[in-house]
Amino acid sequence: MDEVVRAAVLTISDAGSRGERVDTAGPALVRMLDDAGFVVAETAICPDEPAEIAALLRRWSDAEAYALILTTGGTGLSPRDRTPEATAEVLDYRVDGMAEAMRAAGLASTPRAMLSRGLAGVRGRTLIVNLPGSERGATENLTTVLPVLRHAADLLRGDTAHA
Repeated sequence: MDEVVRAAVLTISDAGSRGERVDTAGPALVRMLDDAGFVVAETAICPDEPAEIAALLRRWSDAEAYALILTTGGTGLSPRDRTPEATAEVLDYRVDGMAEAMRAAGLASTPRAMLSRGLAGVRGRTLIVNLPGSERGATENLTTVLPVLRHAADLLRGDTAHA
């Protein structure tokens, strides 16, 4: 029987954290994870502050022990987009194939996908995946990696049997 995979979704947005913009990407990701059988145990919105992002990723990975953390926002080129740097600071190692797959799939929709700097990696037994901040970009990217997320969680939990 499949074990429950607990997840968390973090929206990174200055305007969203101040209540000046309604977050649609985070809730869309939650719906997709729910539909895929994941248990979304926590969501949050924080500003584009690398120290705050890193602290929350550490807490969710270490204290809460979520198997999966998705972030949405802060992956572009604007001066405040620092989600990849905050994420890289907390990772034990990267999973570059996931980020490469998301960018490659995104190019089918828009050439702007090549500007995304999101990354994926592991801290302890937690997979952390950065997604774009737009609802469309976030859901398209999640659609790309969703088929491997449960297997990744199994591997990180120590179940290394391959079907």
